Amino acid sequence: MVLMKMKFPFEKRVKLAQCLWLLSWMATLAGAFTFTLGCFLKTELRRRAEVMDNTEIHAVPNTLMIVGLASLGINYFAGRMCQDALDAGRFPRWKTFMQPYWGVSLLFTLLMLTAVIMSYAMKGNLESSLKIGLKNGIRFYKDTDTPGRCFQKQTIDRLQMEFRCCGNTDFKDWFEVQWISNRYLDFSSKEVKDRVKSNVDGRYLFDGVPFSCCNPSSPRPCIQDRLTNNSAHYSYEHQTEELNIYIRGCREALVNYYMGLMNTIGAAVLSVFLVQSSVLVSLRYLQTAMEAVAGQENTEIETEGYLLEKGVKETIMEYVTPVLVFLQLNQVGSEDAEA
Repeated sequence: MVLMKMKFPFEKRVKLAQCLWLLSWMATLAGAFTFTLGCFLKTELRRRAEVMDNTEIHAVPNTLMIVGLASLGINYFAGRMCQDALDAGRFPRWKTFMQPYWGVSLLFTLLMLTAVIMSYAMKGNLESSLKIGLKNGIRFYKDTDTPGRCFQKQTIDRLQMEFRCCGNTDFKDWFEVQWISNRYLDFSSKEVKDRVKSNVDGRYLFDGVPFSCCNPSSPRPCIQDRLTNNSAHYSYEHQTEELNIYIRGCREALVNYYMGLMNTIGAAVLSVFLVQSSVLVSLRYLQTAMEAVAGQENTEIETEGYLLEKGVKETIMEYVTPVLVFLQLNQVGSEDAEA
């Protein structure tokens, strides 16, 4: 059973070829746009690589870049086919090329849709990556003399100022780590000795945060240390007063930023997917309509175009059956070899 059959007079075939040529070049530009979006997202993720624990989230920009480049080639050939469709003598030379072309085109078009789905479904992976990455970043904040970690302090400080955030979950994360290096602590001081002795691991912990947590919009001079000690500051109550440091954690800030970015990119790529799908559908109609012209003396006759020569189920089975037979033969061969 032929699926979605349409009649194409000569004038309609010419108009379809011309419109498809224009659409294919639009899709080529859209492919370049997709590649650019992938590069931009990749760059943004790499900028924060030091506070991310894994690279799985790079699957989205990598997929976008691959699909964008593939789209350039797919739509270039679509444009060439549209030009040759205006000459019934030149179009048949594409016949042997069409089957692999459709396979590659469908693969990358579906991959584009996969990238859209991934961009919306990446929140959990992104959050877990940032949770561990930020935790390690805060823990290594003081290690400015340790190779491989010497820029961690600068990274965290810039991050907190840029995204107006503090800590991993909130500012209290800084209370649980020693973020001041021992080289800057006076161990002859009673306060320092008492704090180190009071901790099982011998760390210097206190209720303070780095300067980068300070909110410049606050009218009060920044209070960085003894944040939970009301008597240490004049007219101050940490439980009721809005602190003059950033309250929001950096994990929440970064997740919101990247998910907003991915959702916007996902919507843009979905539009590109629709354009690409339109190219493939239109090209299929043009191909089947032109195949009926081959061998005819009168090339201006009315022809029929369709999407599938058989039903969806029959078409799928036509491609799946040879694969299943091949796998079955390999299995039988393996069993014979073992026997």
